[in-house]
Amino acid sequence: MFGVTAKQWREANPNLKGNIRDYATINELICLSNMENINAVLINDGIPQGERLVKLNKIAIQQMLILKSDNYRHSLK
Repeated sequence: MFGVTAKQWREANPNLKGNIRDYATINELICLSNMENINAVLINDGIPQGERLVKLNKIAIQQMLILKSDNYRHSLK
């Protein structure tokens, strides 16, 4: 979701405390929470890991596009 692994992030940011989630935007945290819930549903449905990864990646991209869109922000007002 962030484009790097936790290890890669730590190596690239040795002076920052905590982990990548501590520096995520609100949109990234919303999407991450959604992905964790969707993943649990897919696991419960018996979807293999590789297939889940492909589905979750597509959904995450779609959600981030929606969360970043001007139309979405205007609908919250």
